[in-house]
Amino acid sequence: MSSSRKLLIAGLLGLGLAGASFAQAPQQMPGIGRAATPKEIAAWDIDVRPDFKGLPRGSGSVAKGQDVWEGKCAHCHGIFGESGEVFSPLVGGTTADDIKTGHAARLNDRGFPGRTTLMKVATVSTLWDYINRAMPWTAPKSLSTDEVYAVTAFLLNLGGVVPDDYVLSDRNIAQVQARMPNRNGMSLEHSLWPGKSLTTGKFKPDVQAQTCMKDCPSEAQVALALPDHARNAHGNLAEQNRAVGAQHGVDTTRAGGTPTPRSVAVAAPAAPAPAKAGAPMALLNKYSCTACHGIDSKLVGPSFKDVAKKYAGRADADTYLAGKIRAGGSGVWGGIPMPPQTLSDAEAATIAQWLKAGAAR
Repeated sequence: MSSSRKLLIAGLLGLGLAGASFAQAPQQMPGIGRAATPKEIAAWDIDVRPDFKGLPRGSGSVAKGQDVWEGKCAHCHGIFGESGEVFSPLVGGTTADDIKTGHAARLNDRGFPGRTTLMKVATVSTLWDYINRAMPWTAPKSLSTDEVYAVTAFLLNLGGVVPDDYVLSDRNIAQVQARMPNRNGMSLEHSLWPGKSLTTGKFKPDVQAQTCMKDCPSEAQVALALPDHARNAHGNLAEQNRAVGAQHGVDTTRAGGTPTPRSVAVAAPAAPAPAKAGAPMALLNKYSCTACHGIDSKLVGPSFKDVAKKYAGRADADTYLAGKIRAGGSGVWGGIPMPPQTLSDAEAATIAQWLKAGAAR
């Protein structure tokens, strides 16, 4: 681990003290801060570098990865990594020739619809590290080391990088790196990596951006309107942001007009709509329910309004729905499963009662 990372960790664990000297010598400020223990440092030090420093020992097969994927990943990313309306596709757009050359050719094809993760990512360590620290979304860091290897192997298998019977491990991951479809699409001429193992001999930062300044589009325009399928994907932003300061919450329940370029002054956002007492928005946002369910429209799963309508005539709807929220399941609304949720019984009951009452905003 780099010394700067150790200092950061020590500072965080030392109640925000600014220097390592405070964390290592608490006698200078008695009663404030302490040195981070090796166990505490190890809990933070989980990053995996592109040269595989920090990669733990372990292994996982493509077959095992498919089991984990279908149980914990497919509800957001699709059975084949194609994802749904909310998340970007992970797989697609790469070819066997890309694996040979290390360049994803379709990145230069402006007519190709969209960019997938395997088209863009240059290092397999990026996949391993992100899956390990952030997935699954509803329970990050819950996968075992071998499960992370297995899920990574399955994802690479979907992209044709490794065969069906492959077992990915810390011993052969460097061989897999040599087959990444866009491994040569990343420049090392920027001196951002520590040491000399991840450079091409140039150690002066490219502060003029000369390496990247070619084949640029003549003009880019950024729209100021949300597409309809993304509206309320995470609830009404106006109800989640404070009404003061530089960033105001835009009322995402209102359809936007024609997008305008961001080359002129941005119009003031709409005034926040008052939240109604019947909608438990805090719970829906806290547990990321709105990532998969819209209030009025289907996303990954059915809309809350559709759920309320389906069980409107059921006397025990609140009890039944609270149990389904806690336990998860599949088959009622299609093949994409909903994972079990970690909220309390009381919180599940609050959401279920809101659904029974019609899912009012």
